[in-house]
Amino acid sequence: MSKAKVQAALVLALCLFVAWYSLRLDPATLEAQGHFGFLALLPAIATLAICFMTRNVILALFMGVVLGGLITTQYNIIQEFLIPSIGSARYAQILLVYLWALGGLLGMWNRNGGAWHFAQYVSDNFVKSRRSAMFFAWLMGIIFHQGGTISTILTGTTVRPVADREKVAHEELAYIVDSTASPIATIIPFNVWPLYVAGLIAIPSTSHFIANQDEAVDMFLKAIPFNFYGWFAVLFTLLFALGKLPYVGKTMRAAQIRARDTGALDSPTAEPIISKELSTLNVPEGYRPSLLDFFVPIAVLMSFAIVPWLISGSPMIFEAFGLALVSSIALSIMRGMDVHDAFEGLVDGIKGVTIGAIILGLAVTLATVSDELGASTYIIEATSGFLSAIPYVLPGVLMIICMVVSFSVGSSWGTYAVVFPIALPLAYAISPDPLYVTLAFGAIMGGAVFGDQCSPISDTTILSSLACGSDLMDHVVTQLPIAMTAAGISILIYTATALALTL
Repeated sequence: MSKAKVQAALVLALCLFVAWYSLRLDPATLEAQGHFGFLALLPAIATLAICFMTRNVILALFMGVVLGGLITTQYNIIQEFLIPSIGSARYAQILLVYLWALGGLLGMWNRNGGAWHFAQYVSDNFVKSRRSAMFFAWLMGIIFHQGGTISTILTGTTVRPVADREKVAHEELAYIVDSTASPIATIIPFNVWPLYVAGLIAIPSTSHFIANQDEAVDMFLKAIPFNFYGWFAVLFTLLFALGKLPYVGKTMRAAQIRARDTGALDSPTAEPIISKELSTLNVPEGYRPSLLDFFVPIAVLMSFAIVPWLISGSPMIFEAFGLALVSSIALSIMRGMDVHDAFEGLVDGIKGVTIGAIILGLAVTLATVSDELGASTYIIEATSGFLSAIPYVLPGVLMIICMVVSFSVGSSWGTYAVVFPIALPLAYAISPDPLYVTLAFGAIMGGAVFGDQCSPISDTTILSSLACGSDLMDHVVTQLPIAMTAAGISILIYTATALALTL
């Protein structure tokens, strides 16, 4: 029997088992406990397993949604899950702004040659090697430190032409972009992250040790030195860019050797999310690319994303992407491009990110399924009982819980929303020492960011692959060994530090 047939048989057997077992569940018991037990984790676990077995992310996500329908006995998954999720404001924002506006901007840069011209300029004046190209990518990740999608998009689209010119493997570039997105946002707090987290922890259950939102923001700032994973992720990425990281894993090493020896930026089996419409330069005859074609849209995007935040604390993210695209089209036409060519570039760009739109739509749906099943509640409930007897393991365990939750649901912010309100009061009950609680806070921050960075269903992981032209699963499997090393070291430090505090 072929490997594909074995995989299909295993998936079918799993579906039949889930359908049979779910019919035996008592609805009253489920409502009382607030989750579906171990079945709450099954769609996410199955999705990840199918991802790694078949390397078909769309199939894996769809099967995760199907399993969610079987577990809840809501068999019409289109009506119950897909339409509510794909029709949500969250997905509309992703589709219209992060994908269509991003795809349109990439298409315009492909048509007016702006990114290519910038790559030429940087290569001729600053970047002279693979190492300097990767350091440039790391530096851009630090500069664009707003976290999540905006960081991956800005950094990836800025550095990819330069990195391609210097034969940096797309797996290498995607790792640098992804690892300096959310991690850097948790240790450079000039963004919306402190305010978001403060809103989650300034609640009645924590009012005896966090009186108000100002104290919550202060706790975020005090926890920055204890966000060990955030620091190690950024440090490891810098060492990686400089070629000084001792361990990069077998898969990443193979990608490095391939790019260096053959010049191939992707593996032979890669299916990059970005399409040929965005990977081949298509400048109309007679149009002369300029640095303005690159910097004007970037300046517009940064101005509307950063300046309003500095003034009022509210970045105009959606307006920023839309106006960046409009400015690129307008500038190209003003500089002599035919209107027809400009809008062909726009359409080619949107076509180029269609696969990304499908993947993100299914990822949003799977997150809805996991939430309805009570996955996060089950994980915390299953692990919190034994912690009072061995308090020194709590920070490390919290980090592991957050790693599992965020890897399963693909969202650091979603993980924060369900873990912080439960875990911080638990940490305070075990030990009211402010340093102990702050240590637990840092562990939650870092653990959730790990999953956000590494999960194949995370929007930052998907968009890092999209912006860098990488195969999604190639990106996942090459960065995992490095990220796991950083996470392992962080857990050991948390455990040792908590042991010293509780003895």
